[in-house]
Amino acid sequence: MTATPEQGDTLVTVIVPTFNEAPNVAELVRRVGEATRGLRAALLFVDDSSDDTADVVRAVAPTAELPVRVIHRDAPVGGLGGAVLEGVRATTSPYFLVMDGDLQHPPELIGSLVARVQEPDVDVAVASRYIGDGSSAGLSGVVRQAVSSTSTAVTRAMFPVRLRDCSDPMTGFFAVRRSAVDLEALRPRGFKILLEILARHPMRVVEVPFVFGSRFAGESKANLAQGVHFMWQLAGLRFGRMSRFAIIGGMGAVANVAIVALLTWLGAPWLLAALVAAELTIVGNFLLQERFVFRDLRHEGKGVWARFGQSFTFNNVETLIRMPVMALLVETMHVAAVLATAITLVVAFVVRFTFHSRVVYRPRESSRRERMVEREAAQAGPPPAPRTESV
Repeated sequence: MTATPEQGDTLVTVIVPTFNEAPNVAELVRRVGEATRGLRAALLFVDDSSDDTADVVRAVAPTAELPVRVIHRDAPVGGLGGAVLEGVRATTSPYFLVMDGDLQHPPELIGSLVARVQEPDVDVAVASRYIGDGSSAGLSGVVRQAVSSTSTAVTRAMFPVRLRDCSDPMTGFFAVRRSAVDLEALRPRGFKILLEILARHPMRVVEVPFVFGSRFAGESKANLAQGVHFMWQLAGLRFGRMSRFAIIGGMGAVANVAIVALLTWLGAPWLLAALVAAELTIVGNFLLQERFVFRDLRHEGKGVWARFGQSFTFNNVETLIRMPVMALLVETMHVAAVLATAITLVVAFVVRFTFHSRVVYRPRESSRRERMVEREAAQAGPPPAPRTESV
């Protein structure tokens, strides 16, 4: 179905991508209507459902407090990100706001996000679970919360400059200045459309804390397939830096074996040869990473000796930890030695890359963000003096 055009004076279009969210539609429309009174807002559902979600939207639209329309896609392209992009292309408002259709994103925060994104030095206002009073309490179970926070850390590690001002690039709740986005540059292939936008554009970001709530109705759509799509999206956006890191690690492994072979051939004890090879490899890897992996970040944060000290220390500690873990897998859990080696090396690679990106080469907070923090602190004024009460 092709949605009817929105009104020309619309300031912000709230775009809600949906997949089988019929039980949530009426409540979402009601709360968005209440939250956007006076905002000149419109609500657009982009629906990929196999249930009657689109019909429910059409049924509640006539009584809504704001214009409501729906685009139903019979042949979805690009997943959730593709739905958002199609929604943006179907609008003309100067701002658009994206949120989920299950009410885990509180509509009551729409006004704050729209107010922030209209500030003259802002391109995107992000609702973040990781600042201030924000939290991911609505994620079902400790495992999902751990997966979410780990994915966020790895993602920020892969884009240390573009995401330095964004603590929650995985959120699906954000408002964008339309003129700051080149829609033709986007290649959505999953459900993390904010990451796609931030990775492909130099955006000025502000954040608003929010509590990720529980679903109003229905079941979560998160599954293994979405995880695979996310990893594919991440690799497509930032395969270069991580691949170079992996190549240097592989070269280091080959060099390590060659050094051990040479030293033992010369008569050195194997343990001494292994230690010397490990330390030389760590130093060599650091020099290569400086030149070929993190060259663009060398002047963004710490000095070279601080970077070397952190890298050298971490790699030695990681080696000391990895050996007992491998022994545990082989001796206690009876995992084959080759498989145990592969598992520990893969985990070590991800941890090592994340540490170097997020700690060793972490960029300084942008001067713009520092100015905004100072401005907000000045506007807040000094904390109130404690009250004393007479008894």
